[in-house]
Formats: sequence, C-alpha cells, structure tokens
Amino acid sequence: MLEVKNLYCERDERVLFNGLCFSISAGEVLQIEGQNGSGKTTLLRILCGLSAGFEGEIFWQNQPVDDVREDFHHAMLYVGHLAGVKAALTPEENLQWMMRLSPSLNKLSIYQALEKVGLYGFEDVPCHTLSAGQQRRVGLARLYLSSAPLWILDEPFTALDKKGVAEKEALIAQHVHEGGAVILTTHHDLAIPDKTVRNINLDAGVSQ
Repeated sequence: MLEVKNLYCERDERVLFNGLCFSISAGEVLQIEGQNGSGKTTLLRILCGLSAGFEGEIFWQNQPVDDVREDFHHAMLYVGHLAGVKAALTPEENLQWMMRLSPSLNKLSIYQALEKVGLYGFEDVPCHTLSAGQQRRVGLARLYLSSAPLWILDEPFTALDKKGVAEKEALIAQHVHEGGAVILTTHHDLAIPDKTVRNINLDAGVSQ
C-alpha cells in the first residue's frame, strides 16, 4: 500500500530520522516506537501530507504520492494525537461531516458508531461536558464510520480505560484481518497477533 524511501527530517537543527525506509501492505499493522521527541508524530504528519519539512520519497500503490494525492487522501483516515472534536458541538454534530464524504452514511450510522464507543445517550450533549476519555471516544468513532483501507493513528489509546483499549485493539485487528492496514504510534503493547505487527524504532532509525 504505502512505501517510504530514504526519509530525512530535522527539527530545530536536530536530525529526527535519516535514510528511513519502510513499507506497509494490506493486512499489516506498523507500530512506530521511540522516546518522546523522537519524531513519531512528525512522521505521521509527513505521511498524511500535513508537513512538507522533509526529504525523501513516499509512494502510494507504487506511484509517487504527490501524483495521486487525491486518491491517497480518499483511501486514508488520520486520527491525530488530540481528540479532534469541537467542544461546542455534540458528538453527533462532530461526526456529521463524514456523511458528506460517504453517501452510504446517515444519522443511524453515527448513532451506531457512538454506541460502539460507549457513548449511547450522549449523542446530543455538548462535547465540552464530556470527560477527556469520552471526547477521545468521539474522535475514535470515526473508525467505525470510515471505509478507508489505511488508518494512520497517533496514540489512539490515550485517555481510554482498559475496556476502551481492548475494544480499539479488537477493531484494529478486525480491520487488518479484512485487508486494511494500520500505522500507529503507541507505548502500549498491542494485544494483536504478532504476525500482523511490525515495528519501527525511531530511536534506532531502523525497521524490524
């Protein structure tokens, strides 16, 4: 699906990674590891096209990503480190924009996704009244609504309780089992079959 060749990036005159190469195929999870400040979030933002401060090549389906940017963005879902919700809006309102991206979605789809993340009964309350964990669940509800084959997730388990973590691990495992792919950063030991998970350690700058 996605291939990266000889990626170089520096920040504040400090090299984050140099000559970084990796790829991910359907049915795989790529876990990006490293200490705080090693460049994990920066790498994800580069992959998503949110940062241009790098050198190297990125390919989507064997084509330079710049040549197929629109196709790539349709095939990719990015969930960032923050919850990514508007505090003044309700969970339902925060997710309604996805209905415009996919005609197959409707309000029932949104309600079902919110129920799956444990927010049944909270669909129409302002998000600023929710806890940090509940707001995080609103953002993660997008995973249940998206048909994108590639998920790029920055610390998806932040602020979730044990049940929430287990549910998201099961969802990731299901996604890759069905032919999707996931790139994520986490300090958490994933409870996903080892054969589907590969690692990149940015402290070492190598893939495994």
